[in-house]
Amino acid sequence: MAETKSPTLIDALIPVLALIVMLAFSVYLFGDNSSSGPNQIVLTMGAAIASLVAIKNGFLWADILKAIIAGISTAMGAILILLSVGALIGSWLLSGTVPSLIYYGLDLLNPAWFYAAACVICAVASLAIGSSWTVAGTLGVALVGVAGGLGLSLPITAGAIISGAYFGDKMSPLSDSTNLAPAVTGTDLFTHIRHMAWTTGPSFVIALILFTILGLGIETSADIAALAQLKATLAGQFNISVMALLPLAIVFYLAYRKAPPVPTILFGALVGGVLAAILQPEAVISYADSPELSRPFAIAKGILLSFSNGYSASTGVEEVDSLLSRGGMSSMLNVIWLILSALSYGAILEHAGFLMRLIDSALKAAKSTGSLIMTVVFSCIGINIVAADQYIAIVLPGKMYKAEFQRRNIDPKNLSRVIEDAGTLTSPLVPWNTCGAYMAATLGVATLAYLPFAFLNLVNPLISIIYGFTGFTISSSEETAVPEAA
Repeated sequence: MAETKSPTLIDALIPVLALIVMLAFSVYLFGDNSSSGPNQIVLTMGAAIASLVAIKNGFLWADILKAIIAGISTAMGAILILLSVGALIGSWLLSGTVPSLIYYGLDLLNPAWFYAAACVICAVASLAIGSSWTVAGTLGVALVGVAGGLGLSLPITAGAIISGAYFGDKMSPLSDSTNLAPAVTGTDLFTHIRHMAWTTGPSFVIALILFTILGLGIETSADIAALAQLKATLAGQFNISVMALLPLAIVFYLAYRKAPPVPTILFGALVGGVLAAILQPEAVISYADSPELSRPFAIAKGILLSFSNGYSASTGVEEVDSLLSRGGMSSMLNVIWLILSALSYGAILEHAGFLMRLIDSALKAAKSTGSLIMTVVFSCIGINIVAADQYIAIVLPGKMYKAEFQRRNIDPKNLSRVIEDAGTLTSPLVPWNTCGAYMAATLGVATLAYLPFAFLNLVNPLISIIYGFTGFTISSSEETAVPEAA
């Protein structure tokens, strides 16, 4: 094995600063479309720069390639979920599941309190099943459709969905990130959840207040006649019924029973396809557009098309067509490209020791408890940006700062809370992070568009920092502190 040397601070900063400059240039040139290819190229170029610095420090390309492959492998579960959700959205549109949710939502959800209600609905659902991704891919898709029908802001709606979904995910004992954080830091799961309530509870209340304010006195572009036309079009195109909601109930039941996410979502997509054949056979045949096929084969073709290419509505009403033309596994391929590019870059930074070097430098400047907690927060955010993965943003700071929290006699539950406040909650705010890419692709709203309205995700890290400097809820460890080195 080749002899390597530890990176200097300059070595660690070169690929990070290069990426920041190139991403800023990409966003300037392409705006919201930068994630449709330009950002992927920039991330690949950033990975090349990081590789050159690593090779300069003695790392072999063969080892760097192994690190890239290992980094990418961590996202295989997320990639399979993305493809499954693409199939689910397509089949649920074809079956009338999403149209039925939109139809009933137009009756039940008033524009004045829609944003706050969307946040609460997603919070309750995510708390019950422990998965922000499942909630966004099911209820989130329908709520975006309802918002479009009511003429409400889609970025604000996406922010409300994400705020609610991540509140429930963060506070649920069924969530994988909520189990991971205390496991890494050495604290108890339910101690961790109770301690998080001090930061997440106020953040959620603030988010609800802000969403309520945004909804007060709102003027929508949808008048009564337009809403009536929208509902009539949905009822004319689809068999609107409570039975169409069966796939949603099945997915949430399986998620609640802690069934694995990929088979759960794929089974939900399959149930949607079966219901499409039962409830919407003529629509399925029309979508297949193959008059030469017999009826059963045309139905099978239409269902398979919804899995692969999603559903493309042709109602003649532009608003309805834009709401319902989505989904399919193929719609997720660009997102997968983004994730693979980002994780390749992040894997090199971790393998070559660049991330560790940056964290070491940050730790030297953290003298007080408040500055230490702020350092952890910014480390988690930075890792979400450069490593593009929520789990790395939880595990790496958890491992890196655990000894320092022990040395300062700070209870590990404080560390587990901070890495969730910053690592979990800021992940959907980064366009190329696995979570940010997923939310943008699923909800159909660009990450930078919904970012200003993901209030819970923005407020929670700030409250965590404030608590650090004020000492509020920052408890000492019952264990003996590790003595300082001479």
